[in-house]
Amino acid sequence: MIQTLDFFTPVVDDPYMFGQIAAANALSDVYAMGGVPKIALNIVCFPNCLDVEILGEILRGGADKVKEAGAVLAGGHSVQDDEPKYGLSVTGFVHPDRVCKNSGCRPGDVLILTKQIGSGVVNTAVKAQMASEQAAAETARVMASLNRKAAEAASGHTIHGCTDVTGFGLLGHCAEMAKAADVTLEIRVDDVVYMKEAKDYARMGLVPAGAYRNREFVQPCLDDGNVAEVYLDLLCDPQTSGGLLFSVPESEAAGLLDDLEKMKMDTEVSVIGRVLEKQDKLIRLR
Repeated sequence: MIQTLDFFTPVVDDPYMFGQIAAANALSDVYAMGGVPKIALNIVCFPNCLDVEILGEILRGGADKVKEAGAVLAGGHSVQDDEPKYGLSVTGFVHPDRVCKNSGCRPGDVLILTKQIGSGVVNTAVKAQMASEQAAAETARVMASLNRKAAEAASGHTIHGCTDVTGFGLLGHCAEMAKAADVTLEIRVDDVVYMKEAKDYARMGLVPAGAYRNREFVQPCLDDGNVAEVYLDLLCDPQTSGGLLFSVPESEAAGLLDDLEKMKMDTEVSVIGRVLEKQDKLIRLR
């Protein structure tokens, strides 16, 4: 049995979309462990000064996403709060022999990421009213997308290591995986797929504070290869409801990519690097 819990404040203005994103984010932890979500409970904080119809739309978005995941929404709990917050407690199941952990990366593995990154930067641009409609729409769609199809595609392959990329940013989660497996992860920055216009916004300085905290965390274990500053900002950008990062044997990488393509996901998949024998740094950029 897998048990997880996650909730947060709104990342978009539309309450229905917020409900979908928050639910997808909470469900992601189950998929990251190779499991299937079965039961979910709502977690709601809501101020009494807002129209209750807004709350209804948040809950409807969450319920629709739970239904899409094939799970059952079995109730929940609400409290009055000064700021809206929403999420889920999720129970899922996985066969003990098929549990995916973030500690199993092996030298020679290929690293595959199932969503584009940069949602924190784009959302910062949205808050500053500087983001295009296309960039905002792509980011919302990616955040609301379940990791279900990616997990189902991976279920037929050898997965040495897996994590979902969320608030610690891509490099933060890579550092966790590398440290746990006693290896070094090499990331090719040009091969990572970024949200549309995310590079432009990062160059403009529209970078969330969390990205700087993430960068401070990974700096001691990072060989940045003198890559451009914009890549460091985006690779440390805290993600909301990010994709799955798989560490797979090189011999199975092409097959997994084929199966991911067959799933017709609405996110972009990229081969972002490889696993090396441990070096002096946990992460190497090139």
